Amino acid sequence: MAGSTGGGGKATRKRLRVRLQRRSKAWLRSPAVIGVGAALVHGALRFICRTQRTAAGSSDHRAILTRHHPAIVGLWHGQHLLAPFFRPVELPYVALLSRSADAEMNAAVVERFGIGTVRGSGGRVREAAARKGGARALIALRRSLAEGIGVCMIADVPKGTPREAGLGIVTLARLSGRPIVPSAAVTSRRHVVRRSWDRTTLPLPFGRIAVVMGEPIHVPADAGPEEMERLRAELTRAIEAANAEALRLADGGRP
Repeated sequence: MAGSTGGGGKATRKRLRVRLQRRSKAWLRSPAVIGVGAALVHGALRFICRTQRTAAGSSDHRAILTRHHPAIVGLWHGQHLLAPFFRPVELPYVALLSRSADAEMNAAVVERFGIGTVRGSGGRVREAAARKGGARALIALRRSLAEGIGVCMIADVPKGTPREAGLGIVTLARLSGRPIVPSAAVTSRRHVVRRSWDRTTLPLPFGRIAVVMGEPIHVPADAGPEEMERLRAELTRAIEAANAEALRLADGGRP
């Protein structure tokens, strides 16, 4: 009897724990909590950016993005927190964000910077377009570009191979006729979350910020599968080169 009672107690505690976890998750995803959290994150990022000095050798990102507007700004997961700060404020932009509930906070922060959001997953356009909303997202992004609105798009696929561009961003460039600008932004003072799949980098205040942009990549409207794969690999190399150079400049130009 004692063993039976003990087993029942464990089951009850487990049910209570699961119920509390669900309620906590629902609370954290409530509009009120997301609103407060987004305001705090937005304020923190603005403060961090104001304390940065521009690293010598950084790209003239304002001139580049103005010259190629509307462009598709491609960058890596984990390196995207400073993206709002190298967007010329006079140029309209939208950002592609996941449809997941966990991305609600990211969307709220982005919108506080005056950047529109499109929800979906463009990276796995061939594998899961319908399930992830990728097809609808690409249509919305193409429409934005046609209307003169630039697109900020993380090139690698969520939970996939980090720092390997997916076909989604290349497909958008082919459909829209707009160039992809390989981009990276890094601060000299930063914290890398090593347990995260994409090695998320959190910028810290009172350092240098380096912004590097590579040569625009154009995707022909008639590009076939082999050409798309070649350009996908080229984009991977270009964004990684921009990221490596931004790291070098942010760290004082050391090799």
